Amino acid sequence: MMKKMSISTSKTSLVLFLCQIISALDVPLDSKLLEELSQPPTITQQSPKDYIVDPRENIVIQCEAKGKPPPSFSWTRNGTHFDIDKDAQVTMKPNSGTLVINIMNGGKAEAYEGVYQCTARNERGAAISNNIVVRPSRSPLWTKEKLEPNHVREGDSLVLHCRPPVGLPPPIIFWMDNAFQRLPQSERVSQGLNGDLYFSNVQPEDTREDYICYARFNHTQTIQQKQPISVKVFSTKPVTERQPVLLTPTGSTSTKVELRGNVLLLECIAAGLPTPVIRWIKEGGELPANRTFFENFKKTLKIIDVSEADSGNYKCIARNALGSVHHVISVTVKAAPYWITAPRNLVLSPGEDGTLICRANGNPKPSISWLANGVPIAIAPEDPSRKVDGDTIIFSHVQERSSAVYQCNASNEYGYLLANAFVNVLAEPPRILTPANKLYQVIADSPALLDCAYFGSPKPEIEWFKGVKGSILRGNEYVFHDNGTLEIPVAQKNNAGTYTCVARNKLGKIQNEVQLEIKDPTMIIKQPEYKVIQRYGQVSFECIIKHDSTLLPTVTWLKDNDELPDDERFLVGKDNLTIMNVTDKDDGTYTCIVNTTLDSVSASAVLTVVARPNPPFDLELTGQLERSIDLSWLPGDENNSPITSFVIEFEDALHEPGVWRYQTEVPGSQTTAQLKLSPYVNYSFRVIAVNRIGRSQPSEPSEQYLTKSASPDENPANVQGIGSEPDNLVITWEPLKGFQSNGPGLQYKVSWRQKDVDDEWTSVIVANVSKYIVSGTPTFVPYEVKVQALNDLGYAPEPSEVIGHSGEDLPMVAPGNVQVHVINSTLAKVHWDPVPLKSVRGHLQGYKVYYWKVQSLSRRSRRHVEKKILTFRGNKTFGMLPGLEPYSSYKLNVRVVNGKGEGPASPDKVFKTPEGVPSSPSFLKITNPTLDSLTLEWGSPTHPNGVLTSYTLKFQPINNTHELGPLVEIRIPANESSLILKNLNYSTRYKFYFNAQTSVGSGSQITEEAVTIMDEVQPLYPRIRNVTTAAAETYANISWEYEGPDHANFYVEYGVAGSKEDWKKEIVNGSRSFFVLKGLTPGTAYKVRVGAEGLSGFRSSEDVFETGPAMASRQVDIATQGWFIGLMCAVALLILILLIVCFIRRNKGGKYPVKEKEDAHADPEIQPMKEDDGTFGEYSDAEDHKPLKKGSRTPSDRTVKKEDSDDSLVDYGEGVNGQFNEDGSFIGQYSGKKEKEPAEGNESSEAPSPVNAMNSFV
Repeated sequence: MMKKMSISTSKTSLVLFLCQIISALDVPLDSKLLEELSQPPTITQQSPKDYIVDPRENIVIQCEAKGKPPPSFSWTRNGTHFDIDKDAQVTMKPNSGTLVINIMNGGKAEAYEGVYQCTARNERGAAISNNIVVRPSRSPLWTKEKLEPNHVREGDSLVLHCRPPVGLPPPIIFWMDNAFQRLPQSERVSQGLNGDLYFSNVQPEDTREDYICYARFNHTQTIQQKQPISVKVFSTKPVTERQPVLLTPTGSTSTKVELRGNVLLLECIAAGLPTPVIRWIKEGGELPANRTFFENFKKTLKIIDVSEADSGNYKCIARNALGSVHHVISVTVKAAPYWITAPRNLVLSPGEDGTLICRANGNPKPSISWLANGVPIAIAPEDPSRKVDGDTIIFSHVQERSSAVYQCNASNEYGYLLANAFVNVLAEPPRILTPANKLYQVIADSPALLDCAYFGSPKPEIEWFKGVKGSILRGNEYVFHDNGTLEIPVAQKNNAGTYTCVARNKLGKIQNEVQLEIKDPTMIIKQPEYKVIQRYGQVSFECIIKHDSTLLPTVTWLKDNDELPDDERFLVGKDNLTIMNVTDKDDGTYTCIVNTTLDSVSASAVLTVVARPNPPFDLELTGQLERSIDLSWLPGDENNSPITSFVIEFEDALHEPGVWRYQTEVPGSQTTAQLKLSPYVNYSFRVIAVNRIGRSQPSEPSEQYLTKSASPDENPANVQGIGSEPDNLVITWEPLKGFQSNGPGLQYKVSWRQKDVDDEWTSVIVANVSKYIVSGTPTFVPYEVKVQALNDLGYAPEPSEVIGHSGEDLPMVAPGNVQVHVINSTLAKVHWDPVPLKSVRGHLQGYKVYYWKVQSLSRRSRRHVEKKILTFRGNKTFGMLPGLEPYSSYKLNVRVVNGKGEGPASPDKVFKTPEGVPSSPSFLKITNPTLDSLTLEWGSPTHPNGVLTSYTLKFQPINNTHELGPLVEIRIPANESSLILKNLNYSTRYKFYFNAQTSVGSGSQITEEAVTIMDEVQPLYPRIRNVTTAAAETYANISWEYEGPDHANFYVEYGVAGSKEDWKKEIVNGSRSFFVLKGLTPGTAYKVRVGAEGLSGFRSSEDVFETGPAMASRQVDIATQGWFIGLMCAVALLILILLIVCFIRRNKGGKYPVKEKEDAHADPEIQPMKEDDGTFGEYSDAEDHKPLKKGSRTPSDRTVKKEDSDDSLVDYGEGVNGQFNEDGSFIGQYSGKKEKEPAEGNESSEAPSPVNAMNSFV
């Protein structure tokens, strides 16, 4: 005998044998099980208790139920059986209890008005529906009545009654005019809950003849209209004010009953002039928060979802300036029945116990009655296992015949509740509904829930095992749920495996196996980070994940918890999100969500889009004074970057319209500023906001403000007195701006007097100029100068005086006592006596030293003279002359410099530089190698820098490992240019070192290598050097120099530069020293080397060249075109004719003075020097900026080589930028000055040539 169980609804939930709570409408069994198990009927769908239907449409009364076997249906109407077979207008839907009453084909809805109830029945019991009251909707017409016009005195109250017809359901009331426009309502005029229109006091504008009340019946979608009401308001003077009087409700108190859960509506409408204001209170309490609302201009108090606690006295108070009136509404909240515990279905096995509980509440308290299969339980068939105890039915030792459907009815005067609950008695062996070998996959460290859904009657016992032959699972590691589920709260890798669920009762036993797999959790190892980005920039969020290898993750990006915008600017990559061209609307939170079939992780980051602030707005000027004004403004949006400051600019529409100038700047926390003003300015202001990103657009300009005129506050700045000619003084100043004039008629009073002379000030008043020239002044004398501003209202304050000078003239005296001290072969020091300041006749700028090389002392060849200039600042009387050439003759002179220019030159001073060491020999060639000898040839040094005394030759052998042997030195006379070295070792490489000497020492050396031959028959080792290339688009010309025996076999190797591919080899036919590589790729860099076949296989060093770019088409050789040849012939003929004409004219008018011929053929190194170069502070060719005169002879050598002088001005700390140092030392550039022969007359002193004639033509 199984143990009996009492299931109490107050302590334990009713348990189905699936261990699931069964609701009254659903038994959650699988379909196969439902096909096998019997179940009493359950009503699943029914029409509402109060069912109002449209009389024009078919009536559908719903009744749906389920059960096993499927239930049959029957109906009662007004308490008696309703035989639908006898009424042709009534049908029942197949497999359903729903009735369809055909009204549209001749039926009358009023004929089917009544109370209907449905019964669903099978062999296990019968369930019944609620009593369904069916009533057709009604929308009757308004009764005809005669409406008299309403004549009302201004200020009186008025009520227009609507009195709509009684409909089902009640209509919705509203007032309109003839034009179907709603009448405006206010605190003075409003509609009451009963539909009447109330006027607290009438006004003349209330006069009209079309006050119309409308009633809308929603069920029938019809609107009924009352006849128009006329209102005429007549005025009486004066209008009498009245204290409030309640129009509705009347009296001082009233009562109101409302049902629990409904909406409570209380109304107070008052008359009075001025219009009263309504206020609501609850006596002894507060109005319920969150459920209280005021409507109709606070004339209606609305409380939703009322309960018994809302009962009480509610007071409305109407008040105006003359007094108040109040009304108390006593509210009682009643309650239709509502469930405390509704009965629930019971599924029991034979011999078990159970209870059905039906508990309800209401006001008044409802009565409880029971029915069995739709029949009052008192007259229902007896069941010994059943006992009724008020709201409870107790079942003991039930049998299969105890199955039935019980109905509980709870009712009071305000309504009823009806609930069906069945008792189903079944005897079934255990069944496991979970599929066999079901696979469960969970994430490590997460709960694992292994289902074992079961069914059986009596209730089976459930046990779990791990593995096929494992022991029963027990302990705190597991949680066993009543529905058979096994829970592993924290699943680990070692929990994976096979689990067995066993269900058993007295009728049998069954088991099932499930599989559990534990997966690694999904993690975001690189989360998106907070980003701040400027507008129109680019931003990227990373989301790098790690997941179980057997799970396939999907990554989704959200913006503000919604999908990303459908915008091509959003680029979703494998592990990132990139937003291009960011805009303000992209601001927000971006979330990366990673989903697998088992878990989901997410990470978010905020994107803040910053930009320059929006411009300020709403500028306002206040506190206007003559010299100040207050400006205020409202800041624009800072665009996520705080405003740091505001820049205020102004425009002077009077003097500089359209020009905005800086006024001031204030901190970003400040939105007002007091601005200083100048007189006689028509001000407008604008404000610019500044944040970390940049400046906003300017605000709109403020209103204009014109300040009053005044005399000037300031005088012109930057006043100067500088003469432009020896006999004048130019006074200049910076004129005042328009806003600085302070008034109309701006002028300047210019004053001057000679300094240190007891003279009066001389003044002149000028306007619209910024300089004044004083003529007839002595040369370079100091003057006191001042400039004062004035306008129509007066003078500015007395200006300060400045010292100026009248104009300068060229210095009159040359420096004297010029001395030169030669320090070494490349450096000399020059001294001179200063020029008296009076003879300078201007500001002393410094001294210029002109120096040039006359000739080299080591050879008598003449060369072009290059004159160099050094400038020394101030009154310095010495300087260094660097960069001289050794063993040379030089000349120099010195000139004083002022602001006007250079003075006369001192007499030329001649000095000579001593010898220096020579440069390296110009070349060294080694030829004619034999078994034991080599022939050396050399050239003398390009710059001997003195008298050569000898040459020194050093040489030593080099073995195969590049080690050097003993060094041999030979001294050679200076007049030799070749030498044969004998007694050398055969087949040996030698390295040679060769240099020249003067009396000062040895010069730099030149090196070379050569090899003696092995024997007379053996060929010489080849030597290839100077490999050159000339590349075209697809080919390259390779040429080289060769030293060695005749009939050498050459080859050319080449390949792509930087490539590791093998060299390509081309054999050169014969002994040519050039080769053409063909078939090259355009625009490609190649490497090339040349080799000669021999015993040692010597090659040249590598050279690199690049082919030209590919051309779109083959270029045509212009030289082969006929038109080009013809054009060149025509040009040649034209030139010949011009030459003949020039020659004829020359012979007719030319003159050839002897002086010109002598000048033209004179030695250029002894020509007189031109001293008209006024350049100050430069080291440059004096001829660079002057055109060549006809017949001038240009020296062939125009270069200065580095070895000519290794000295630098930097070595003397003087710099080379043409400026003065603080200590007065020279600066700057010194350069050659190419002297030209003086040319007399306008004609050339040379015979004409074709080239000169062509130049003249061009």
